[in-house]
Amino acid sequence: MPRTEVATAVVDLAGVAVRYGPPKRQVTAVEGVDLRIEAGEFVVLVGPSGCGKTTLLRVVAGFERAATGRALVRGSAPLPGRGAGVVFQQPRLFPWRTVGGNIAFALARHGVPRAERPARVAELLERVGLAGTAGRRTWELSGGQQQRVAIARALAAEPELLLMDEPFAALDALTRERLQEEVRSLAGRLGTTVLFVTHSAEEAVLLGSRVVVMAAGPGRVVADLPIDLDRAPSADLPTLRASPRFTHLRTRLTELTR
Repeated sequence: MPRTEVATAVVDLAGVAVRYGPPKRQVTAVEGVDLRIEAGEFVVLVGPSGCGKTTLLRVVAGFERAATGRALVRGSAPLPGRGAGVVFQQPRLFPWRTVGGNIAFALARHGVPRAERPARVAELLERVGLAGTAGRRTWELSGGQQQRVAIARALAAEPELLLMDEPFAALDALTRERLQEEVRSLAGRLGTTVLFVTHSAEEAVLLGSRVVVMAAGPGRVVADLPIDLDRAPSADLPTLRASPRFTHLRTRLTELTR
């Protein structure tokens, strides 16, 4: 994809370093990271535990600040909740609200009229395989079901930028595949820009238009692999998995992450 001017990138990280602790005992989580994500790209971060994948995602979300370097989202410093949907490893739902209430809260924040919210809630719950659960309490659901509610909440406003930190790790295989299909289809249909963290080479190749490989000690980018598979919403995942090109890319990525 041709590079454009800095201001047009949805995400622009240049020389980013993140450090924790007092000056004499600082730990460097990531160092010297450059990463540009253009509109509509689906960028997946992979690498071993402790390489800084989640730290970078938190910088883009505005939850962490870079010690040095530049971090911009649409040309401005990242701020929590400004135009990005975030799905964490844990659901982080409001326990005092119902399942539907959690999703309706996100719809209200994004200006969806009250009269339209019940239908939108029902539609989103159907998407994640939880139809009919709007009136239930979150603590009545399993951990995997709660994560599906969190994904529905993040999708509620159909955000321009979606940040996902291993969102499917706690789900069973069938639900994981269903939600991979849903997120991939949504991103392709709406042109959503996605930054996605995973440990799975297969998931990375399946979802990403690019895969960025990180290494630890400190966290840094060591490879940026374009994924030239069909990302049209109509392209089904089983067909992609069966293609020789998918097998080649998955093998290549596995080699890069060793």
